[in-house]
Amino acid sequence: MSKARLVITAVITEGRPVSEVARDYGAARSWVCTLLARYRAEGQAAFEPRSRRPGNSPNAVSGATVELIVWLRKELAGQGLDAGPHTICWHLCHHHQVTVSASTVSRCLARAGLVTAEPRKRPKSSYIRFAAEQPNECWQADFTHYRLAGGTGTEILTWLDDHSRYALRVTAHHRVTGPIVVAAFRAAGAQHGTPASTLTDIQAVFVPGKPRMVRPAV
Repeated sequence: MSKARLVITAVITEGRPVSEVARDYGAARSWVCTLLARYRAEGQAAFEPRSRRPGNSPNAVSGATVELIVWLRKELAGQGLDAGPHTICWHLCHHHQVTVSASTVSRCLARAGLVTAEPRKRPKSSYIRFAAEQPNECWQADFTHYRLAGGTGTEILTWLDDHSRYALRVTAHHRVTGPIVVAAFRAAGAQHGTPASTLTDIQAVFVPGKPRMVRPAV
């Protein structure tokens, strides 16, 4: 039984004074009076739990502002322009003299069904940076395809220290091959010392098998 029902029963059914009931139940006398007035006006509905949400919100965005936000979103997107919350806020402020926050614009767009939720593409663990504890503990190698201004393709091979992220050797080639990788590795080793291990891609030019971590052959 709720406290409100106990209080009203004590006053109405048992005929006890309001002050006494308020004292026995540890309630304010004004609250007991409010319950009694509600009971006399609503009957059993007075026992139902009531929401504490305010009847109105003075900071709520007006319907006209919501319509303007939706219109700006469609208008900017239709012109191929950025239509994000911050851009819409700028247009609202400078062209329509309306000031709202970017988070408010985001909520309005979401409620209007104009925002497509995208699942996180990468787990949080993938954002944790991996680094070797000591210099020359591990070297990494990879190559990048790059097209020159004249249209000629080239491949850039990089060896770097996984502790300092220092590029030990960067060379450009028409096509990276296994012998080129070995030669670049030996040249870097002659200058910086031999690493304890290397971490490379699984392409055949690096490792003719599945393991990614291999001991260098010097």
